[in-house]
Amino acid sequence: MIAAMPAQQLRLDQWANFYVSASAAAATLLGLLFVVIALAAERGRKDTSALETYVTPTVIYFTSVLLISTVLTIPIQTRLPAIICICLGGIAGMSYSVSLVIRQGSGTSFYDRSDLFPYVVFPLVGYALNVAGGLLLFRTSQIGLDLVAAGMLVLLGIGIRNSWAIAITIVSSRS
Repeated sequence: MIAAMPAQQLRLDQWANFYVSASAAAATLLGLLFVVIALAAERGRKDTSALETYVTPTVIYFTSVLLISTVLTIPIQTRLPAIICICLGGIAGMSYSVSLVIRQGSGTSFYDRSDLFPYVVFPLVGYALNVAGGLLLFRTSQIGLDLVAAGMLVLLGIGIRNSWAIAITIVSSRS
């Protein structure tokens, strides 16, 4: 019985507005983040290592939300491909978050230890929620989709917070 369950079509029609809204928000915020980066370049910032350290994770968080939303809005989506995509994306995101801590000693590090929470810990929680939600899709689609949505909202929220911090830093810094 369990072997037949993954091939069943997911009932995502109730989630369509959520995924469209989440993907639109992620894409828009990603575009605005690129505008901020362009403005930083225009201001002639000499220290671009800080931008790389802080911007890259934020771009990845927004991209993760965009990709999950896109995967889950594919027409006639079945369980198994959705589970595989959600879980692989979550595992990749968790690996990336952990790699940020490992890279601390290699020159690209956060300037303040408190930055580990918005750039590592909270995203790790968001990706873990995605993996847990993906795995729960085997048993119950509603709880699994709820957890995936919670993970997406964590990533979106932390991406917004980080984008704001990046923008404030760029605006308040001298060339």
